[in-house]
Amino acid sequence: MKINVLGVDFDQVTLPQAVEVGSVLLRSAGFSYVVTPNPEFVLMAEQDEAFRTVLNGARLTIPDGIGVVYASRILGTPLVSRVPGIDFASGMLAVLNEMGGRLFLLGAKPTVAETAGNKLSEQYSNIVICGTHDGYFKDDAPVVAEIAKTCPDMIFVCLGAPRQEKWLAEFGPQTGAKLGIGLGGALDVFAGNVERAPEVWQKMGLEWAYRLTKEPSRIGRMARLPLILTKATGVRMRGKKA
Repeated sequence: MKINVLGVDFDQVTLPQAVEVGSVLLRSAGFSYVVTPNPEFVLMAEQDEAFRTVLNGARLTIPDGIGVVYASRILGTPLVSRVPGIDFASGMLAVLNEMGGRLFLLGAKPTVAETAGNKLSEQYSNIVICGTHDGYFKDDAPVVAEIAKTCPDMIFVCLGAPRQEKWLAEFGPQTGAKLGIGLGGALDVFAGNVERAPEVWQKMGLEWAYRLTKEPSRIGRMARLPLILTKATGVRMRGKKA
């Protein structure tokens, strides 16, 4: 079931359900990609039709942002829960570990993907980190060819939105992977460079606020949270008047 939030179609899934869907995709023929939109993505997609098309073309779209969940409630079609992209990624790593599969890490600053790969190898002993590449490249073709040579089952693409989603849609099938996931800053988390909010903050849906205390420079991005709620309220009110 899909829930539309300001033009972006989200899957109505819990975290375990999302991982179950991801597991099926990982074992299926052909290439699939997963996107993890937060409020910033949704607002960008309003202005960028190509980005919106890519988001809505994903096999799985999960709400990585409490603002998306709040907006869905305002619109009268509530999503069941937030599904953090980093938690979904961890669930898929567990699935890949059971398979003894191969993972390629793409994105972040130089050495971050490599560090993340080393740490993930320590935690998931059956996963083969078949390659890494930083996000500082302009020519896609050599990177795609490099990834394809490593024969990955799954790729984490962490180039930031909307670049990572558009990259997955255009180049993902050429990598030979079964599943690609756009994950923003996840490699910095896996590398240990960024600390996640304590669990109590996560359960209250305040992970964004914790990040803000650690990185005050994110205040401009965090301003998107009330904006998406304002827009959802406007849509709901116009619907009632119709």
